[in-house]
Amino acid sequence: MNLNPSHFTEISFPGLGIEINPIRSIEIFGLSIHLYGIMIALGLMLAVIYACRRSKQFGLKAEDLTDGVLFIVPFAVLCARLYYCIFQWDSYKDNPIEIFYIWQGGLAIYGGVIGAALGILVFSRIKKVKIGAVLDITSLGFLIGQSIGRWGNFFNREAFGEETDSFL
Repeated sequence: MNLNPSHFTEISFPGLGIEINPIRSIEIFGLSIHLYGIMIALGLMLAVIYACRRSKQFGLKAEDLTDGVLFIVPFAVLCARLYYCIFQWDSYKDNPIEIFYIWQGGLAIYGGVIGAALGILVFSRIKKVKIGAVLDITSLGFLIGQSIGRWGNFFNREAFGEETDSFL
């Protein structure tokens, strides 16, 4: 296993006097696994556990929710990629096959949310479950997933905001 943080920019919090250089990925058997992906997967997993445990309170079955995850998540990832590629079209227009190179990065949360919402609509109709209940429990799970998955941006060294003069 290789935990090499070299060649990445340190993350600094100048007002607090903190500088850190966390690892970005781990290597297991020659396969590089990015912490961004691990955090997103962990957030999703905890959101699903939460939703399954609370499913009865929403008038849903845990089995229906796990079926929904298997149906909705791939659709949401596809839409997140398409959304990203549409708004970065100049990067793909000369070699559109690269749209399929999802392992090179490029997902947009807005596309993922749109895709998840559309997937929920379709899934609710197919399974004949109350869409309001699915949206309610999904929105709570989404908050869990986002709060944990957002740490992936930290390891990826993106989405920090700008430096300010504030001590905060």
